[in-house]
Amino acid sequence: MKTYNKTNFFKHTFCEFTQINDFQFPENTNYKSKSESVYFYTEDGVYRKSNHWGRVANCRWKLITDDDYKNQQIVIGFAKWTDFYPINSKEKYFFIEVDFNKKIAKIKPKRKTPNFLFTFSEAQKRINQINHLFKDDKWAKYYDLEINELSKQIITPFISSDKSLQEIKQSFK
Repeated sequence: MKTYNKTNFFKHTFCEFTQINDFQFPENTNYKSKSESVYFYTEDGVYRKSNHWGRVANCRWKLITDDDYKNQQIVIGFAKWTDFYPINSKEKYFFIEVDFNKKIAKIKPKRKTPNFLFTFSEAQKRINQINHLFKDDKWAKYYDLEINELSKQIITPFISSDKSLQEIKQSFK
């Protein structure tokens, strides 16, 4: 896998930054972007102070926050260099995590998990399909199972195999 550092972490990467509440940026920060985000590099990773997260230029940078975070609020996040993953790779570095109670699906980078892995673009496509299943339940009227149970039985194999959603749905008819 590619090694990331201060010269390449901002090129087509996925990363989950952790909110840091007690970091003071030194006077001579390493970099300030056009959008006013400030970066400070260490041997282990990067601190980022910004009011925008998610889609950042050609990257997908998530912020793992406490419950008080609101969009457009300035927050400091930290990520280790090993937390960056390529999003334009053919390699499968990502899995999909689903919270059926909250009806939320998220892309997560592989750590030491035995989860079924996807490329970033494959995972994005599957997330979109899962979100559609959660939002619109008209599709479920053709099945005999209750919607929540049916969703679990269809989404679980969808995130743990390379079968298409259509293949999985047809297996229930």
